[in-house]
Amino acid sequence: MMKNSTSRIWITMMTIVLLLTSIPNTAMGYPIKLAQEERYLSGIMASNQSYFHIPSYWNVESTTISLDYTATQLTRENESSVTLYVNGTPFHSFRPIIEGNKKQTLKVTIPTHLLVKGPNLLTIEGSIRTIEDRLVCSEDEWRDNWFHVYQSTVVDVNYSLRPHDGTIKDFSERFVGMDTMNSSNNVIVVPQNSEHAELEAATHVISGYSKADVFKDHPLLLQPYTSGTLPNKPYVVIVSLRKDLPPVIENQLSKQDWSKTAVIQVVNNGAGQVLVVTSDDPTLLVKAGRLLANSEMVKQLDSGLKIVNESTDVNTRDVAIHRTMKLTETGDKLVGPYHQEHRYFITLPANRAIADASMISLDFRYAKNLDFDRSLVTILVDDKPIGSKRLNEDLADNDSLTLPIPKNINIAGNFSITVAFDLELKSNYCIRNESQMPWAFVTTDSLLKLNTKDNTDLLFDNYPYPFLRDGNFNHVAVVLPKERDGAIYESVSNVFSLLGQYAEGNKGEIHFYNDDESSDQWSDKNIIAIGGYTNNSLIRGNNDKLYFRYDPNGHGFLSNEKMSIESRYGTRIGALQLMESPYHSGRALLAITGSKSEYSLLASKLISGEKNRWKVWGDAVVADKDGNVSAFRFKQQAEAEPEGIFDNVIARPDLLGFLVAAVLVLLLVLLSLLLMIRKYRNKRGGNNES
Repeated sequence: MMKNSTSRIWITMMTIVLLLTSIPNTAMGYPIKLAQEERYLSGIMASNQSYFHIPSYWNVESTTISLDYTATQLTRENESSVTLYVNGTPFHSFRPIIEGNKKQTLKVTIPTHLLVKGPNLLTIEGSIRTIEDRLVCSEDEWRDNWFHVYQSTVVDVNYSLRPHDGTIKDFSERFVGMDTMNSSNNVIVVPQNSEHAELEAATHVISGYSKADVFKDHPLLLQPYTSGTLPNKPYVVIVSLRKDLPPVIENQLSKQDWSKTAVIQVVNNGAGQVLVVTSDDPTLLVKAGRLLANSEMVKQLDSGLKIVNESTDVNTRDVAIHRTMKLTETGDKLVGPYHQEHRYFITLPANRAIADASMISLDFRYAKNLDFDRSLVTILVDDKPIGSKRLNEDLADNDSLTLPIPKNINIAGNFSITVAFDLELKSNYCIRNESQMPWAFVTTDSLLKLNTKDNTDLLFDNYPYPFLRDGNFNHVAVVLPKERDGAIYESVSNVFSLLGQYAEGNKGEIHFYNDDESSDQWSDKNIIAIGGYTNNSLIRGNNDKLYFRYDPNGHGFLSNEKMSIESRYGTRIGALQLMESPYHSGRALLAITGSKSEYSLLASKLISGEKNRWKVWGDAVVADKDGNVSAFRFKQQAEAEPEGIFDNVIARPDLLGFLVAAVLVLLLVLLSLLLMIRKYRNKRGGNNES
């Protein structure tokens, strides 16, 4: 008997060893695109900067850049060079290969010790010569000096995954990691026929994780689960009232008084991890969802369990619409002669535009070996110059430039600020002392004072207004068919994936309703209606108000003044329609609709991420399965109402402060005059009596 037991133990051990040795190498590769557009370096010496992100849960084993480029056909190959830097350290230089206009590819290993967790700065610096370097100095023709970097340039990272540490913070970072998102290895699930609180909590979760996604290329996926079976994915978030949880999940939860608490807890499910958000109380379930919409707080959850009760503070900080922000936290150095620039990206909700009294205050210093008759600094906003200043030797150690952002520059949503230095040397490049290479440094005292205002026209150009206002959800009501399939759930996640990227706070309202409920419940809200004529009574009841209306049977869309629609084609398209709410003046209705839920899903994909936003404008958009997208404007162009004096004063805190001070001075002057008049009268009265 003992012999048999010993044999079984040895067999088990050998089996484990064989299994472990048969596990394939877990090293994985991931190509990171450096830019979404083509880039050009122009001039004798020029540079371009881009960032790539290394998640903290990657163990990087090797990194290679595949640089796709072409250079001007006039390049003198023996005199031209390009240098690559990572985080400010050079690691490779080469002479560009010229074969007509043929694209070249250079593959170079990036030293691993130069990389950091999080964002890494890659700089491509080129010195392209087109004229023979004779004894007599001759200047290159700037228009001929170009180096083209293709958008296909990538950084290939080979890595393995760090072991899970079981914390909510670690799970959350992996859940929206670029490798996870690209492989669709994550999903958020709710019970089939979800209750309103479960959907509301899930949309807050989508909002929070959408903000945390680094690249924001893929919308998050929301799915229903049935029969207690969860999707077979490495990372799953389940949002559910406890009564609807699968037993295998519920049995792993810590014991709680579920009527007074909600939990966010990491548990295991086979080969994957599950983040459970649950409670018996619908209000607390929503509150737990709001906590996961607070990205700052999620980064602090370094355990596998978070208990949420009535007293738990989950709110984000107040969203600052008028704010002063630093351009750089550490300072930025620009080195080399001629044109050098550094770009700063500023995030702003798409529905907000730069208002009066916004300004840039640049604090900087620079070398003293410049030709100060020709050297200058220029500030550009979205590549539009707003002002320049000539550099001065007397101010080289402490110079500054303050410029207002012009009102007519028409900036809304995210934008960039470029600080460009033209660092000219008196000797040009014929006599160059490398130890005295010109430089400029942008200090941490450089500030952006940003005042913004809402763009309030009901147009997709201003989306996500009115569903977001001042960075928070703005009285949102989502009306869904009572009977919902997977396409309806996915449409919801598409909509809130993009809204979540813009939502800076978690204090706004989101409520869900079935289409058969009383319209009184959503009449004073901004409505998002998903579905078609046959399965959503709200859309059916307001068919006569839609820009693209259904035929009397609700089978498909009819032609209108903007578009001729063939009857069969009308049954195979989806539409986005943004209009004033038929229930309440000043509120909006967004209909995401099609004859079947698959076509509603098709329409929702147009507003699931930034990559399709350029196709969506006006107030009605139609899409088909072949990728054809048509946008229209039905509302008449409204004349811009002139801003009143009071509105202008309120929008400018500096002017408001000046006016308050002026009024106080005026009151003091008037009071002094009154006292003097009274004193003079009393004096005259006394003289008369005598």
